[in-house]
Amino acid sequence: MSAPANTRAAENAGSHGRSLMRDASASAIAAGFLAVLVSNAGPLLIFLQSARAMGVSEAVFSGWVAAISLTAGLASIGLSLAFRAPVLVAWSAPGVVLLGTVGPGLPFPDIVGAYLVSAGIILLVGLSGLFDRLLSLVPPAVASGMMAGILFTFGASAMSGFATAPIMVGVLLLAFVVLSVITPRFALIWLLAGVLILTFAAADGGQGAPRVFPQLAPTWPTFSVTALLGLALPLALTTLTGQFLAGLAILRAHDFRLPARPILVVASLASFAGAIFGGITTALASITMALGASAEAHPDPCRRYVAGVATGSFFVLCALFAGTIGWAMLRIPAELIALLAGLALLGAIAKGLTDMLGSGADMQAGMLTFITTASGVTIFDIGSAFWGILVGIVAVHAARLTQRLRGA
Repeated sequence: MSAPANTRAAENAGSHGRSLMRDASASAIAAGFLAVLVSNAGPLLIFLQSARAMGVSEAVFSGWVAAISLTAGLASIGLSLAFRAPVLVAWSAPGVVLLGTVGPGLPFPDIVGAYLVSAGIILLVGLSGLFDRLLSLVPPAVASGMMAGILFTFGASAMSGFATAPIMVGVLLLAFVVLSVITPRFALIWLLAGVLILTFAAADGGQGAPRVFPQLAPTWPTFSVTALLGLALPLALTTLTGQFLAGLAILRAHDFRLPARPILVVASLASFAGAIFGGITTALASITMALGASAEAHPDPCRRYVAGVATGSFFVLCALFAGTIGWAMLRIPAELIALLAGLALLGAIAKGLTDMLGSGADMQAGMLTFITTASGVTIFDIGSAFWGILVGIVAVHAARLTQRLRGA
């Protein structure tokens, strides 16, 4: 990492005298709102499907939503303020997919026990400092390639709406292009505001969402070998590789060099608290991290931490009104959510590709990382971000070793 990058990170970490109100901006707040919207529209719907497969009532599920939203929100606010960096925390996206596979065959107290064990594993990894050393082994070209691969796959899905709603997607895309010329910094904000107004005005004749508050019910955990091997261990592994590794790499790609230890410790402690109420593991966001870390949140990196605080604040609001989340998400067309998220990530995708292509001798390794990550390959239930980084690291060291041998 270059000296300017290190200087920028130090400025962010040490600028505790800054005023949150003075640093707040519409673009950073919009980035936080969109990050929460994307989290609720994607992984949360998978979480809902898993809950239904397990025969869980909507009332109980609202408690789960409140637990994961509150823990993610408080962790986002605390870490973003502590580091003065956009540390976006959510819940384990691969974890909710895994829950849908193994959850229906397990008693819920065993699932809570597995959540606690998974949080304990992440806590031990964080306290050991091993994760910081792992991050130091990832070359910049590989980190940029991994980031570009994750975001490219997600961004490309934004255009899938052309197949099901071509007119709606086409009109919004044209509006974004026009607004980008007129008001470059606020194009996405105006587009997002318009989509929300039109969507909710058309829903149920314009009636407001029902005010349904969550019902938090603690569950005493039990532990079984089946739950530990089938849920706890893979949940910890996929969360560490697919969420924490990817999230920290994206932050570093945007010149925010944060230590992994306190982030893992805070997230795991939040996971302990949420697990008792049915909340799945809390983790760093991966895809949505770029929404807060990129220049679209704010041109000044020292003010992007506001996006992390905004994300956490909106998550806390989601916890208070968890019973309305599913109602609201079902009324915003999936094509619009995918399009908005993809447009918001254009700058981050461009940065990842530019940094990767400008990485000199390591460019080929970065390209291999990008291709592997974008492929979406999953091996042993471990996502493509991990395999992309592994391929890239091997490629970098293989090329350097070959050059040394030839020189000898």
